[in-house]
Amino acid sequence: MNKSTRRKKRVRFKIKKNLLRNRLSIFKSNNHIYAQVINDTKGITLISASSLEKNFLKDNNLSKKEIAEKIGSEIAKRSIEKGIKSVAFDKGKYKYHGIIKIFAESARNAGLEFWGKECLRMKIIIWVNI
Repeated sequence: MNKSTRRKKRVRFKIKKNLLRNRLSIFKSNNHIYAQVINDTKGITLISASSLEKNFLKDNNLSKKEIAEKIGSEIAKRSIEKGIKSVAFDKGKYKYHGIIKIFAESARNAGLEFWGKECLRMKIIIWVNI
């Protein structure tokens, strides 16, 4: 197994251990970016957004970073409309760098809450103090 496959398996295993949250998964190809919010207990996609949608294809002169920012804010807006405010971010085989980082920060700034190690530590501290 190469590094990217090991990273992908490691990230998904850690996220799927805790099935309390929906998973925000991102995939990027050379030309496009795809994101979806998945409910792993039911095995269904709840919300999706990609750079192939009509409202993103209209802007041909945007860079990949600007498209990632728009898709991040769009998927956050759609998930909040559906009542999903917190998700576990699944970066897949990608490093948290560049387009992936821009996408995640844009989703956070649009109001989506990410569930990760920091939140888990805070939850443990709260439970211990009670």
